[in-house]
Amino acid sequence: MAVNGVGSSVDIAVSGLRAQSQRMQVIAENLANAHTTRTADGGPYRRREVVLRAGGDGPSGVTIETVRPDMENPLQRVRMPGHPDADADGYVTMPNVSIPSEMMNLVVASRAYQANAAVLKRYQDSVDNALELLR
Repeated sequence: MAVNGVGSSVDIAVSGLRAQSQRMQVIAENLANAHTTRTADGGPYRRREVVLRAGGDGPSGVTIETVRPDMENPLQRVRMPGHPDADADGYVTMPNVSIPSEMMNLVVASRAYQANAAVLKRYQDSVDNALELLR
């Protein structure tokens, strides 16, 4: 016997957990590289962001479309004459990572993760209660 919507609510919550977990991982990478002035590509680290999209029509969860570099926010130039990556004028091109913004995004992603975990916990509790009634 199939119950409509039960599997889909769990699937939606699980997709949310995966998406928020990926967001938190990317945010952690951004924070770790907030002062990286030279990457393997040769330039400063560029902030990355997770792009999510709805899974389909109706309530169907979320999927990770891509993780892309943030090309909208410019890289910062900071005067540091003694830095090994400084140009002739003493300026270093720094990553476009704003630590306060990343910390705020981390809190939002963490709370969204917690909300999805709470949905799964409530589902588990309701299944346990139903099984208890059948005993």
